[in-house]
Amino acid sequence: MIGGTVGGTTEVLVAVAALADLPLLADALGRFFQPRTFARIVVEGLGKAAVYFILAVGLTLVFGLMGVLNFAHGAMAMLGAYLGGVLMVLALSGGAGPFTTIAFFFVVAAVVFALLTAVGGAIEVGLVRPIYDRTPMYQILLTFGVALILEELTRIVATLHGVQPEPQWRAPMGTIPSALAARYDILGANIRGLYLFEIVLGLLVATAVWLFLTRTLYGLYIRAGSEDPEMVEALGIDVRKAFTVVFGLGTGLAGLGGVLLMWDPLWGPSVLLNIDVLLYAFVIVIIGGLGSFKGTLVAAVVVGVADSFTTWLFTTGIVPNPGLPAVTIFLLLVLVLVVRPQGIFGVEEVGGH
Repeated sequence: MIGGTVGGTTEVLVAVAALADLPLLADALGRFFQPRTFARIVVEGLGKAAVYFILAVGLTLVFGLMGVLNFAHGAMAMLGAYLGGVLMVLALSGGAGPFTTIAFFFVVAAVVFALLTAVGGAIEVGLVRPIYDRTPMYQILLTFGVALILEELTRIVATLHGVQPEPQWRAPMGTIPSALAARYDILGANIRGLYLFEIVLGLLVATAVWLFLTRTLYGLYIRAGSEDPEMVEALGIDVRKAFTVVFGLGTGLAGLGGVLLMWDPLWGPSVLLNIDVLLYAFVIVIIGGLGSFKGTLVAAVVVGVADSFTTWLFTTGIVPNPGLPAVTIFLLLVLVLVVRPQGIFGVEEVGGH
């Protein structure tokens, strides 16, 4: 831990020293404000933001509406990536057209979402519900234990079937359709089609979750139950059932994000997704504000664009530090915690338990 902290601090100092070179800084700003560079950074940043949002929104729902710290969230994304990859590879091993592949992707995403929603509901009923009245430490230990069990089971099953559990299982990336692997000209910048697809999928997920929470009767029950469960139960509404649905939706959304990661060359199916996804999801949720849907959306955009910008700084040679994007995300986290500890749109108390 200490070595990692020192290494990250060194990268930051080197980056600052590089940017302190005024001619180099002027050159960087000149390149940044070129239309094609700006378009590339923004579009790729929004693509990353969409992925971050899908991965984090389920955690936001579970903690914001239930007060449960679900440390098994990353494991659900890991399972989603593997399940989606297996289904895509088995179904498309003979090859298929781009439209058929994309259509089947949505079918696979729906299947994985439904399956992991059911798994999440079962975990809530069988494991989480009995410890609602205990301290959060019980929730952390329980869900973290579930995550470790799922990770090791996935590692065993993958190894038995000849699939490398880490760093990445590359086979599902071979099913990506040519329309998403191709690059498109946007203001002179060559943008990979996958980023555009991620933006569209992120908008669809954000719209669907927002409509569910604000425009459905069941969403009203869930929000009311998170604020005053005793009053809602007095009105004859089954709050426990509502919380089961929320926990299931949270794990289902994590699985949906995992399905999307199977095509992303920066991620890919791997047992390492358990920790990686959990880490990024918690950073997004904390920056946006624990339990805030709007905060999660804004934080994902901020982190995604910042990640894209620092990646551009490295790939262009302006700052010779490959670890700069990851360091930048945690610098944003520290900055937000210092300036506004509750997050951008956070409140002092969230959750009904």
